Amino acid sequence: MSEAKQGDKVKVHYRGSLEDGTVFDSSHGRQPLEFTIGEGQVIPGFEGAVVGMEPGDSKSVTVEPHEGYGERRRELVVDVERDRFPADMEVEVGKEVQVQQKDGSPRVATIARVDDDSVTLDVNHPLAGKDLTFDIELVEIDA
Repeated sequence: MSEAKQGDKVKVHYRGSLEDGTVFDSSHGRQPLEFTIGEGQVIPGFEGAVVGMEPGDSKSVTVEPHEGYGERRRELVVDVERDRFPADMEVEVGKEVQVQQKDGSPRVATIARVDDDSVTLDVNHPLAGKDLTFDIELVEIDA
């Protein structure tokens, strides 16, 4: 059997969980995740864990923030005026909204705080700053 390496298209089943055991994503019950190693389609720590595995292999790996979704960045938490939101929009903590970045590209932000005059938006990825544990099973390599 061959080991997964750069340039290989692979299929994996996985389960991602946080330190407290909360599962944030899983491929079980649906098609395996398919990606090409080295093309940056998944976070670096996940991709690196698959390198060297053979079909049928399983492993558990913990990915630190610098190999995952990065550290939380304070500059990505911003206050905006409440009146910049449509009057009929329900603005509540935890809700995700789409915002436009300075370059015009869309980004998802989470409402972190709401008061009468302002809304605090957090544009960090929800998994930024967290250690992530992945249980990975390599299903197939398509070199």
